[in-house]
Amino acid sequence: MDIQKKIVMSGIRPTGFLHLGNYFGAMKNYVQMQDDHECYFMVADWHSLTTHPDTKALKENVHRVLAENIACGLDPDKVALYCQSHVYETAELYLYLNMLAYKGELEKTTTFKDKVRLQPDNVNAGLLTYPVLQTADIILHRASYVPVGKDQEQHLEMARNFVQRFNHRYGEVFPEPVAFNFGGALVKVPSLDGTGKMSKSENQNATIYLADSDELIRKKVMKAQTDSGPTASGMPKPEYIENLFLLMKLVSAPDVVKQFESDYDQCTIRYGDMKKQLASDMALFIAPIREKAEAIRHDQRYLREVMEKGAEKARKSAQQTIAIVRESMGLNYF
Repeated sequence: MDIQKKIVMSGIRPTGFLHLGNYFGAMKNYVQMQDDHECYFMVADWHSLTTHPDTKALKENVHRVLAENIACGLDPDKVALYCQSHVYETAELYLYLNMLAYKGELEKTTTFKDKVRLQPDNVNAGLLTYPVLQTADIILHRASYVPVGKDQEQHLEMARNFVQRFNHRYGEVFPEPVAFNFGGALVKVPSLDGTGKMSKSENQNATIYLADSDELIRKKVMKAQTDSGPTASGMPKPEYIENLFLLMKLVSAPDVVKQFESDYDQCTIRYGDMKKQLASDMALFIAPIREKAEAIRHDQRYLREVMEKGAEKARKSAQQTIAIVRESMGLNYF
């Protein structure tokens, strides 16, 4: 019996370079999902305009994100890998959802408040309604699962609110989307300086990018904050030390992590050795992704084929949804 595959949707903005947090927070899940789910993965170029209105570098950035997604293991033949702006139906659904979103709730979102602080001279309507457009992206394909990082949980909660309002008013059209992480906790990859998470655009010296050279990775890791070490067995780790161990668990062999955990507990840990090991393992992990992405990025014909194929799949799904939405809202007048 053919069981219908669950629908998955997620997107990433083409602003700045993709980093280790993007990989473990989203891309690793993308790759695991592509065989067992119907997947729609999007480069969110419209979203990028809320903070990056200058579009001179946008084409290059879109191509790089596509290349890095494929280099991380996404197969454009298995998934719909597409550009947000190539699926025009998104804008129509965004318009309808805006009628169900309220100014007060949008102003309270953490990401809106953060962006207002970062760009006080560019607080545009797109920035305010970012969660509405994000909801349109997700439910346009009637997706159930959204593989996202910890920082997007609030946006997903808002998406469920908008879906509930739409379904209550116009009938049961959309499933309520949930975060999906293979049963584990959502991954939040810490920055190297122990303050917050890795970022595409902020705090670049404390972020490991998928395009970083081996030497740059080593330099960044060796600058990570440490201290003189524990003075008694069983001492809790300060957050910046805990972060180094968390990063090591992502890229190093379990026995390597176990050895440094033991050294910490016995107060014999040498942070210089630990950082050298982490830098080496990090470089080994990223090098193949970097090299493959670079080759794909320079193959313009292939990237065009990927975008066309992805847009065709995404628009087919979107057109079916919009037809149902118009019918349920009573917008079919002839």
